[in-house]
Amino acid sequence: MNDSAPLSPAGDRHFDGLANKFAGSLYGGPRGALRLAMLDELLPAMLELDGQPVLDVGGGLGQLSAWFAQHGHPVTLLEPAGDMLEQAREVLCGLPVSFVQAPLQAIPERASGPWPLIACHAVLEWLSDPRAAFATLADGLAPGGQLSLMVFNRDALRLSNVVKGNLQKALDDRLEGTGRRQRLTPISPLCHDQIFSWSQECGLSIRSVAGIRIFHDYLRHPPASEDDWQRLVALELRYCQAEPHWRLGRYLLYTLVKESERSCKEDA
Repeated sequence: MNDSAPLSPAGDRHFDGLANKFAGSLYGGPRGALRLAMLDELLPAMLELDGQPVLDVGGGLGQLSAWFAQHGHPVTLLEPAGDMLEQAREVLCGLPVSFVQAPLQAIPERASGPWPLIACHAVLEWLSDPRAAFATLADGLAPGGQLSLMVFNRDALRLSNVVKGNLQKALDDRLEGTGRRQRLTPISPLCHDQIFSWSQECGLSIRSVAGIRIFHDYLRHPPASEDDWQRLVALELRYCQAEPHWRLGRYLLYTLVKESERSCKEDA
């Protein structure tokens, strides 16, 4: 494994060779379990689902693709990292999922659509130009199509740094990761105002938004029992779409809808 985990030539965070690290850090513990439990409740509530084809962009190890496939959707999983794609093939064997090894930027050539539903969870924050990536996602949608977007929340990252005592770092607004070694701090954490602005630029409307992991990361002690775990999940679900709590979710989950045929590139 290349321990330096360099950035790609385009400046995006490179995950080749880090599948096991990624799986252990993001899905191998309570954080990942909570994220998946929240999605299981929120996706049916936030999306209009009728078995339509889904493009899962940056689908990684296949957790989101599995959810859609198990709920009756044919899925195309787009993922640039070969080792992640190989693990996803094993996990999703027997499900209606096809696989394309390519980055988000290759959607026009490798998965052009137009798509009635695109899912892109925890991807934009690893890219050097998330605004351009957002435009690519919008252009891949069919008119009336839905984008399920999850991004790493810059405002929550600031609060987390303050809680950890990184006061000068928070004051200087030095929140981005470097994209090197095996640290998993995103290089482009995003805020709600950016998503709102880019949506207007690209002819998308925000139908709904929710915060993921509002309380979990600030617990002094992890849940000590199954009952405590269920109480935590219930709290997260109760307040994930309530003001002001959703704004400090570690991740922000959006449903965006394409209003017209207009392309973001036409406004560039």
